[in-house]
Amino acid sequence: MTKKCLLLLAAMAMCLPLFASPILASIAPPEEGGVLPMINLQVPQSDAARNYLGLSGEGFFTIPQIKAKVVIVEIFSMYCPHCQWEAPKVNELYWAVEKDSDLKGQIKIIGIGAGNSSYEVGIFRDNYQIPFPLFPDEDFIIHEAVGQVRTPYFIGVKINADGSHAVFYSKEGGFQEPLQFLKLILNLSGL
Repeated sequence: MTKKCLLLLAAMAMCLPLFASPILASIAPPEEGGVLPMINLQVPQSDAARNYLGLSGEGFFTIPQIKAKVVIVEIFSMYCPHCQWEAPKVNELYWAVEKDSDLKGQIKIIGIGAGNSSYEVGIFRDNYQIPFPLFPDEDFIIHEAVGQVRTPYFIGVKINADGSHAVFYSKEGGFQEPLQFLKLILNLSGL
């Protein structure tokens, strides 16, 4: 290599952090105490899913529009073995909430399939008998907005009466025991 090429490479290497830092800064998962990035999801076609989320009509909605005091968002992938292993426990969490008359309607769960098409999300739903709404994120748009997290990733969002919201839980990985996780969610959210 010539001296000119080496100088050019050195100059490019020194400039790389200037270009990369804004990109890297925007790739952080939602912080506890912060708010979710703007995530637009398609209103489900299923009446049962729309009723569960308290939505009507067609088009798009954001997570704070879900009729609940707490929303638990799972970022998953149908190809993730940890998500597959976690699915029965998340189902158990869902049923624990739904069977508790004090919690039913107060806590809702949704899943977002990072890099998964509607078809792939449907396969995951059917294979693991997922009872709560799942949404595709085929182009990784939502996955990128939440910091390109590894899966599974759980985000707890408290929705206030005025429509504002706050993230109270944001962690990678699954949970050991569904009822202990529910107790943690209740404590952290103040529900």
